[in-house]
Formats: sequence, C-alpha cells, structure tokens
Amino acid sequence: MGPLQGIRIIEIAGIGPGQFCGMLLADMGAKLIRIDRIGDADIDVPLPERYNLMNRSRPAIAVDLKHEDGVKLVLDFCERADGLFEGFRPGVMERLGLGPAECMARNKRLVYGRMTGWGQTGPLSSAAGHDGNYAGLSGAISAIGEHSGPPVIPLNLVADFGGGGAYLALGMLAALLEAGRSGEGQIVDAAMVDGAASLMTLFYGLKAGGLWRDDRGRNFLDGAAPFYRPYATRDGKYVIVCAIERHFFRNLLETLSIEDIDPADQFDDSNWHDHIACLQKTFLQKTRDEWCDIFEDVDACVSPVLSLAESPQHPHNMARETFVKVDGITQPAPAPRFSRTPSEISAPPGAAPDTTGDALTMWGIMESEQRRLQEAGVISKT
Repeated sequence: MGPLQGIRIIEIAGIGPGQFCGMLLADMGAKLIRIDRIGDADIDVPLPERYNLMNRSRPAIAVDLKHEDGVKLVLDFCERADGLFEGFRPGVMERLGLGPAECMARNKRLVYGRMTGWGQTGPLSSAAGHDGNYAGLSGAISAIGEHSGPPVIPLNLVADFGGGGAYLALGMLAALLEAGRSGEGQIVDAAMVDGAASLMTLFYGLKAGGLWRDDRGRNFLDGAAPFYRPYATRDGKYVIVCAIERHFFRNLLETLSIEDIDPADQFDDSNWHDHIACLQKTFLQKTRDEWCDIFEDVDACVSPVLSLAESPQHPHNMARETFVKVDGITQPAPAPRFSRTPSEISAPPGAAPDTTGDALTMWGIMESEQRRLQEAGVISKT
C-alpha cells in the first residue's frame, strides 16, 4: 500500500518536525525504522505512546549510539536504506560517527536528510530554538495578530510542521527521485527558518508590490478586512468569513440583508472598521449553526469555526473520512490521497511491529546478532 512502497528510510528519532516527516513518509508506504537513543531524555514526550500519534505506521528500536556496535548497526542499515534523516544540531551526528560522510560511504545512493531550526550554516546554526523562534525570524509571527495586540503564535504549525517536517519530506522525496536517475545520493538541508520563510513567499510579493503593510492587523488577509475574519455568534461560537472576491462579498451582504455597505467599497480600508462593526452586530443575532444553515447553499465563503472535538463530526469530514479511528483514537487520516496506491495508517504508535526483533529482522539482522546486541545493552525495546 502507498506510493512509497519499497522505499526504506532510517529515522533517527526526535520530536516535532522530524517525527511529523516520518509519519508522512510511513503513511505513504515507505518502510521506516525509527531509531530511539537509549537514555536520551531530550527526546522523551510526556505522553503515553498510544497517544503519540506522529509515531504511527512504523516500528522503533532503542539503540545506544554511544556504543560502537550501535553505530555499526545504523551504518549496516544504511547499506540497505534509500534514505536517512536526523534532527540534531549541526555536528552531533558527526560526533557519533554517523554523519553524511560515514553513512554515504556505505551507500552512495543514500539520501541524507538534516532537520534543524537554523540550518547547517550561519551565525545561529548552533543556537537552541523552537518553532516560534524560527517563525519569528522568518517574518511570519510579526504578521499574525490584531493591530492593537501582540503577535499571535499560530500553534507550532508554521516552522515545526509546515516549514520543517513537510519541507523535509518534500526534499527527501525530490532527492530520492534524483538518486534514481543519477545513482548518487545527496544531503538535504531542511532548516525550519528557511521553510517558514518560504511559506511567506506570497506576502513578501504583496509587500514588494505595495499591497501589504508591515503594520500587523491592517491587511486584507490578516483579519483586518471585514470580508476575511471570524465573527462571534449569539451562542459564543464563531463563523469564519472569507469572501475575498467581489461576487462572494456581494452574496454575503445580500444573505445578511445588509444594505448599508456598498460592495464597491470592499477594499477601501478607511471603511473597514465600520463594516466590521456592522457585520459583527448582524452575526450576533443568530447562533453559529443557524448561520451555517443559512449560508449552506450560498457562495459567500462562510463556514463554522470548529473545535478539535467538533471537526471529526462535521458531515463533510465524515463523508470524506478526513478523520479515522485507529486503536480507539480518532486522528487525522493520511494526506494527500492517491487514486491507485492509497496511503494508510498501517499500525498505531508502538505497534508496527511490537518487538525489537521483528523490526531488526525486517532490516536483515540475523537473530544471533540480535541476541548479542541485546545482551550487550546496545539495543532494547522502546
């Protein structure tokens, strides 16, 4: 199952973006093995494994990477792998003896992915950081929030998962395609600050064209415009209005029976404050679901703002099976979708397979060698 069936990838385990990348690749059918580091508290997550959903669809083994036999085991895996990715600060893998030079010497076709916040080079390359730091340096955080308030953190979607894990997966796949033609692997330097900046490409273009202000909360896509923002409803919930095109905005006003706003004034920001007040007063007259019923067959780009509990129950998400239940836990289904080789969640976290021996056997490690490594404390069940 999955378009990546037959591709073998080693995941040197971490949290956040690398974990997300591993989930994407494993859901798409790649055969991953996740290498946890024995005794490494830095990658522990205070969450029972069955709920650590980004670890789904692939097995894990714990390896002592400070032991020469642990390093040798990973290098042996490299001979059988198409790719490897890691998420440590620059220099850590080299100090372990598992840098690109050592791994690619075992397999010249190996694609070596590197996931960092700041990148492999630059003044901040060795500095600590998290999603907000990288997104902040890209310009993304500054652009999000109300004019009168501080910047708003958009969860850790911008740098960790969008600019980090998704870009690492994209880079790995592009390099794997190229390796299939050239017969040679290469290093993929996926920096979260680079990816977050890339996600901001539209806005840098709008700014250069004079259509975007550095002044947060004053632009047509940052919540300042009356036609692109959430509105509270009578029950304390919200609808989101995204009526950017003129005909959608006209439909919005007609459905709301608002005659005091001229659709021709849509982009005149001198009127935005008054227009927002008018629309908000109107939306407070009914509940969220009442408004959604009213707009159901109207092309005005109005939809509910759903909670995490509500989203899986929405009829559209249910019809598309956007969420699935695995091991009793509701979670997002694999994305994107493929017509001929569909992705799947092959197993819940920690159960793919559930023994270290099964994982090692899949990667060609003989049982006698497995016993020796376990007795020496080089490997253990995670």
